[in-house]
Amino acid sequence: MVIPMKKAAALIFDCDGVLFDSRQANIEFYSHIAGRFGLGPLEEEDVEFVHMHTADESLRYLFRQSPHLEEALAYRLGMDYTPFISYLVMEPGLEELLSLVKPDVGLAVATNRSNTIGTVLERYGISGYFDIVVSSLDVRNPKPHPECIFKILDFFELPAAKSFYVGDSLIDEETAKAANVPFISYKNPSLQAKYYVDQMKGIREIIKESGLIKA
Repeated sequence: MVIPMKKAAALIFDCDGVLFDSRQANIEFYSHIAGRFGLGPLEEEDVEFVHMHTADESLRYLFRQSPHLEEALAYRLGMDYTPFISYLVMEPGLEELLSLVKPDVGLAVATNRSNTIGTVLERYGISGYFDIVVSSLDVRNPKPHPECIFKILDFFELPAAKSFYVGDSLIDEETAKAANVPFISYKNPSLQAKYYVDQMKGIREIIKESGLIKA
């Protein structure tokens, strides 16, 4: 049984493009699978798609015209993701931000990653900062459906107005809107958001200015 955790506010992060620059890691991961089953190099639109979607959705997209879809899906489930973790780059200032806000703010991850998110957070030494991590395996409906956000808000026993969702993609924007959660656009000025930041330290200022925490 999950015991709810009461906090003054909740700060919810997407993973790819927010906690980590994962572009190269995604390219290497999906290029490996594509190459194994005879597909050519990923195009730019392929890279954009896999950045935002679940692994299952990404492979169905990449192999939409291939007879090897089911083989690729099965192969992915048995893969060791460890070799691709080294291509991830943790965002500058992330750990400092997490340590500064953790006493007052509930910290969470809402991601369309599946079985790789736990390994990634542990490898970079930040898993202990997060009170709850919701992946695509923890919900029936992945983003942009707001189920992951609702699950996190229930955990913290907080209304949407006392939380923030930090994302970098259109799917994140749609998720925040569906959950009625204030959206912080990270390094993407093209999105519709209440706040825009291009550095982690800017997120703390937003929380402070909201009046939800004092520090």
